Amino acid sequence: MRFLVIVFLVIHAILKVSAQSAAFIKVRNPIGMERQGELISIPWKQVLLKFPKLDTANFKVVDATNNTELPFQLEHRGEKLIQNLLVQLSVPAFKTIMLAIVNQKPPFVTSNTFGRYIPERKDDFAWENDKIAFRMYGKALEGSNENANGIDVWVKRTNKLIINERYKRGDYHVDHGDGLDYYHVGLTLGAGNLAPIFQDSIYYPQNYHSWQILDNGPLRTTFKLNYDEWNVAGTPVSCSKTISLDAGSQLSRIEVKYSYQSTSPISVVAGIVKRPEQGTALMNERNGILAYWEPQHGADGTTGVGVILPKQKAKMKITKKQYLAQTTVYSGKPITYYAGAAWNKADVITNAKEWFLYLENFRKKLSAPLVVE
Repeated sequence: MRFLVIVFLVIHAILKVSAQSAAFIKVRNPIGMERQGELISIPWKQVLLKFPKLDTANFKVVDATNNTELPFQLEHRGEKLIQNLLVQLSVPAFKTIMLAIVNQKPPFVTSNTFGRYIPERKDDFAWENDKIAFRMYGKALEGSNENANGIDVWVKRTNKLIINERYKRGDYHVDHGDGLDYYHVGLTLGAGNLAPIFQDSIYYPQNYHSWQILDNGPLRTTFKLNYDEWNVAGTPVSCSKTISLDAGSQLSRIEVKYSYQSTSPISVVAGIVKRPEQGTALMNERNGILAYWEPQHGADGTTGVGVILPKQKAKMKITKKQYLAQTTVYSGKPITYYAGAAWNKADVITNAKEWFLYLENFRKKLSAPLVVE
């Protein structure tokens, strides 16, 4: 009897929503793990096929079973026309939920991702979400004693966006209650940057020379960095990096495309800087997971750093300065991987075991994405 009542309520909710909407979206979780606050991407052309007269400024997405409004973003990927509808939702293990597009005023969606070029700080490019923040170094830093080659981490313990405030304050190496920058990159790959390698020598490019923001929140920020051509063991190579960060994620998605005059592959490494003190590392070649739980940095706490290469065979090794995951790429064919960090003082991931488990679960979700119909 109770089951029949639940079924009746679900059907009633769907019928109530359907009276106002013209399109339904079924989302299925194929694995035995809850998908909490995950983003799905629906091609906008498919939405318009079902809802050709949709007013892009006057609609919302709801969970059709309970009429709950869901946060969404219209993704442009740098184009004038909308490319995708991004929806943030949660789906229980092995369950299916029904979404509906409704002709109503959209809800306000808090911006939980952000990125920008920082001309006031030697051409930095910084990006963040409600969990963590990062930056890459620009041309103005080259030749100085501050220059670095890798990805920098700005730890935070607030869900607020902090990049602008920290740069304005000019004092981001001190924790004012929301986190700080104590992560040291130097002449390494830092927190998961990628670079060519030949006979154990890493060929770092110079810092990025141009940038383009493709989308800037509220749920996903995506930007592109371009690098000047440089010499890789006698071969001129150039590259671009398209980086995106979703709300709620500890990891950025990084797509790198190398260009050079050859059909042969080159070897590349994703790396994590290694500290002199004892930390804890995970080197899972089978699943493409490279992770490091750093030694404690005094009163600043501890940073966990991780790299996931989900579709590449990676050979992993340790050098004096770095943990490395090596694979191969071809000219003109992008390689996609994930890199990011966590801070124990944020009180979400507080030790090596929790960090490694987060990365392993992230990898499982990548291999079994939510099914959208």
